[in-house]
Amino acid sequence: MAIADTGFGRVNNPVDLIEQVASAQDWAAERTNEDELTMSIAGTWADYNVSLNWREDLESLHIACAFDFKIPDNRMGEIYRLVAQINEQMWVGHFDVWASEGLIMFRQALMLNGTLATVSQCEALLKAALEACERYYQAFQFVVWAGKDSRHALASAMFETEGRA
Repeated sequence: MAIADTGFGRVNNPVDLIEQVASAQDWAAERTNEDELTMSIAGTWADYNVSLNWREDLESLHIACAFDFKIPDNRMGEIYRLVAQINEQMWVGHFDVWASEGLIMFRQALMLNGTLATVSQCEALLKAALEACERYYQAFQFVVWAGKDSRHALASAMFETEGRA
């Protein structure tokens, strides 16, 4: 059952809704201030550090979902190539590299422009971020730890097995 079906109403600050979603999912969440929430969410491949920020002046809810590993300097160029190749395929959101921190993160914003956020919108924002991280995590790992070039790493990560053995 989707959290949206539980009857949560509309609220002015969408971070309140995200906090309700996190609570319903039993995700560890910390409200750092009224406009920011951080969470740690276990995925299949890694734990993801998720930060959500509400900017009232922009009427936008921003999500950043970071992987729990650092990029060595000697793999940075190949990671940039991989990020560019992945971003070409993305419909919503994008991946960024924070070179000074050596981090990869998925980012997206929900622009509300005079409307109030719904639980369904907040769930969709979280789902898009987590699915993108899960889908491409192995490609990043192949580049960073296996030394593959970006093209081969992306092809390996996108390979889907069909049928049964």
